[in-house]
Amino acid sequence: MPQTVVITGASAGIGRATVREFARRGADVVLIARGRAGLDAAAKEVESLGGRPLVQVADTSDAGQVEAAADAAEQAFGPIDVWVNCAFTSVFAPFDEITAEEYRRVTEVTYLGFVNGTRSALLRMLPRDRGTIVQVGSALGERAIPLQSAYCGAKHAINGFTSSLRTELLHRGSNVRVTIVQMPAVNTPQFSWVRSRLPRHPQPVPPIYQPEVAARGVVHAADHPGRKQYFIGASTLATVWANRLAPALLDRYLARTGFDSQQTDLRPPSCDNLFEPVDRPGGGDHGAHGIFDDSAHSHSFEAALARHPAAVASVLALGAGVAATAKAALSRRAHANAA
Repeated sequence: MPQTVVITGASAGIGRATVREFARRGADVVLIARGRAGLDAAAKEVESLGGRPLVQVADTSDAGQVEAAADAAEQAFGPIDVWVNCAFTSVFAPFDEITAEEYRRVTEVTYLGFVNGTRSALLRMLPRDRGTIVQVGSALGERAIPLQSAYCGAKHAINGFTSSLRTELLHRGSNVRVTIVQMPAVNTPQFSWVRSRLPRHPQPVPPIYQPEVAARGVVHAADHPGRKQYFIGASTLATVWANRLAPALLDRYLARTGFDSQQTDLRPPSCDNLFEPVDRPGGGDHGAHGIFDDSAHSHSFEAALARHPAAVASVLALGAGVAATAKAALSRRAHANAA
């Protein structure tokens, strides 16, 4: 039987690329987002790749809309096997230039949207004692940066919420699994439709990865949900470790570089999707990719290693063997010199 997979934020970016990955496996894919044009285009891609789509126009900040979409998913395809929370929105601006209404909106979509999706998934998975929830996280949930306080706060909250839920499931002895995939900077359309008060066009902090790299990480996490979290991209690992080892130094570095590194020389976007989707009726489909194709990486060595733990073990064993051989050779040489 094909998997039934629900993906929020399915109309663009990482969500859209993840839709394609599951469709290639013949999954039944439930597409949740606000924008109709992007959802309809994603549904056509699912069909062309061998899956079956179900479009559900819903705002994930509204728990009732999410629950209705979950009901529709099971009525159409049967029990939900995988639920991927990916929908988000953001504002690029210094904190004191973000209104209370804007801050609330980012939090309701980017954090509470994940809570709502997780709740609807668990209502169906817990009684059956099976199912997987994948949270699409971010390196910015480990290390906040300037100009994105609302988004960083929401991603930090997702980490805390998910960790708490995981321990509750362990306490129950539940077979429902929840894992999180921490993402690097990704070339998605969000940087062309995010609400921004910056003088120049926003960009992700390099290095930038293509959304397909992120999507492969999501699918792998769904297949192997026993791990607490996955890190995609060398920059994510570097960010996590730098923040743990030298947080004060990183503060000063980001204060000095974090404003310019998040802007290009282009003019800022003329519209945004904070309260209304840009791909509403009459709008266009924006797909998975943003405007940074020329500088985005299509592969991640670290993510590939995470998908092949046996290869990692072999490399580590080889490295240990080389180190042991070198140590033995040095010891013999020392003894020979002493003699």
